[in-house]
Amino acid sequence: MPKFFVTTNQIEGKKISIQNEDVNHIKNVLRAKIDDTIEICDSITSKNYICKIEEIEEKNICCHIVEEIESNVEPHIHVSIFQGLPKADKMEWVIQKSVELGVYDITPVEMKRCVVKLNEKDKIKKIQRWQKISEGAAKQSGRDRIPTIHSIINVSTLCDRIKEFDLVLAAYENEKVNTLKQELKKIKQTNKEELKIAIVIGPEGGIDSEEIARFEEHQAKIITLGNRILRTETVALNMLSIIMYELEME
Repeated sequence: MPKFFVTTNQIEGKKISIQNEDVNHIKNVLRAKIDDTIEICDSITSKNYICKIEEIEEKNICCHIVEEIESNVEPHIHVSIFQGLPKADKMEWVIQKSVELGVYDITPVEMKRCVVKLNEKDKIKKIQRWQKISEGAAKQSGRDRIPTIHSIINVSTLCDRIKEFDLVLAAYENEKVNTLKQELKKIKQTNKEELKIAIVIGPEGGIDSEEIARFEEHQAKIITLGNRILRTETVALNMLSIIMYELEME
């Protein structure tokens, strides 16, 4: 069943109003008609509803809530990705696949070895595009929320944010001893029901040694992902999959 996102202000009693590009999709792609059934999710509360279409207008579709349904697709572990800013196509890939795998949110980070340099105007455009990619991936994978793509930050801001998380993992090719498995084993022993975990990933050129030292000073855990060096767009998917398997699927 097709699923669409709305915000709480689009819900009034038993009525839900669908607007924007979703109207075109429902009318011209799905070719939906009056009395057809669709699933609608409140992106703020994550509540899901089975709805019937009552009115189809040029820029608005009015639906009636038939029932609220239970959903358990969202992980109880909040995994945030801090991605060293890579080339545009790679960032789009990281966002799309990470959202499918259950990421909570993603923050692009300007690091010393970033090849990409964006001015303020371009940054705004990129975030808008990346948020659309997140929304599309959330719809496709049946998520109950749209992960936020935050504004681009620098390393200093990232260091300030480390204290917000139960565990921060920075993947570094020169680390040879401490592994992801070891750190996940430690965090599992805390028996916390809800965990906030952050992943720090370098751009194409990797994380600079000075940046690694700063992360370590702020209590981030520096880890190795094995003997092979992974591409930046592979690291997020590798780590996210392992974390979800180890901590979510029990």
